[in-house]
Amino acid sequence: MSQTTLTISSKTYSSWSMRGWLLARFAKLPFDEVVIALDDPAMRAEILLLAPSMLVPCLQHGKIKVWDTLAIGEYLNEIKPKAGLLPSDGAARAHCRAICGEMHSGFGALRAALPMNLKGHFPGFKIWARAQADIDRITAIWESCLDTYGGPYLFGSHRTAAEAMYAPVVTRFMTYDVPLSPACTAYCETVMALPEVQEWVDAAKLEPEEVDLLDMEF
Repeated sequence: MSQTTLTISSKTYSSWSMRGWLLARFAKLPFDEVVIALDDPAMRAEILLLAPSMLVPCLQHGKIKVWDTLAIGEYLNEIKPKAGLLPSDGAARAHCRAICGEMHSGFGALRAALPMNLKGHFPGFKIWARAQADIDRITAIWESCLDTYGGPYLFGSHRTAAEAMYAPVVTRFMTYDVPLSPACTAYCETVMALPEVQEWVDAAKLEPEEVDLLDMEF
């Protein structure tokens, strides 16, 4: 096994695993995957938003161990600065950190009401008012960034850590047929077309059906 590993859980249901994995792939850091089975009680609790702390993703790089998605992103930016996980311009870099942090710590209603499920499709899904408020804030972030930096990514012509942080939201919007503006729809299509995102989605489709409880409507 490589000296670099990334511990993740389900590619179908675990949004934090997807974020950490995309960050490492965007940084072009070779790594081996260590997958924690969905029948592990701690993993089920985490995916169902019941765990007291996040267990995945966790990056082991030589003797250095980094967990928490934001910390992984910052570490990868330090060791792979040319990968462009953060914008080169100082103001844009601060802006990118801010919206990544907002994704990391907020939008609890969206997470609970629209759980990530890459195998599901729920047209006509009823969205709670609090979840809609989160959706409105996210789309306002996207539209502001696209207008400020010119797209097609949130910070211009190059994908950054922001795409890794918001990619699971893109999948949620598709799973639940969330109505979006033309600009946000185009952004979702851009994110879904990323080779790394396609690789993740393709792998998710090959996972066995194991977590029936995650099909419930929160």
